[in-house]
Amino acid sequence: MAKSSSSNVFHGTEELVYSGKISVPYTWSVGETGSRFFLEIRDNKKIFGTHCPMCNRTFVPPRKVCPRCFEKGMEWRELGDEGILMTYTIPHYHEDIHPMNDLFAFGIIKLDGADTGFTHLLGEFQRGELRTGLRVRAVFRDQRKGNILDIKYFKPIKQQN
Repeated sequence: MAKSSSSNVFHGTEELVYSGKISVPYTWSVGETGSRFFLEIRDNKKIFGTHCPMCNRTFVPPRKVCPRCFEKGMEWRELGDEGILMTYTIPHYHEDIHPMNDLFAFGIIKLDGADTGFTHLLGEFQRGELRTGLRVRAVFRDQRKGNILDIKYFKPIKQQN
């Protein structure tokens, strides 16, 4: 039985390695449900979810079909822009891919009227200020484009004494 050797196949050739980046433009559709969600944020600064009449649960981001019982008759519900911070994490280092340069966090917010958590950025807070159960409010960008970053971040709601 003959042995094949990869070193014999390329004998006399020089290895060439090219380092670089390839740009691959693409279009991604969020569908009918996602489009309405983003358009409401962009055009009206309103956050909507969908409510399942069978499970009696409201989901945000909205779902076309209930993920629990597969009900297709989901109903749109306006949720408002405030909620409770369920959990969070603060990056203690800087990377070029981070969405903000100032102190920020990633959080899961349970919007008023929703039954599920909504993952987003947190801003305008001081070190030590964040805690689970904290009331937060959405801050919308002035120039909105129809995507999730039209909500710039959620910030703590200052309590009045």
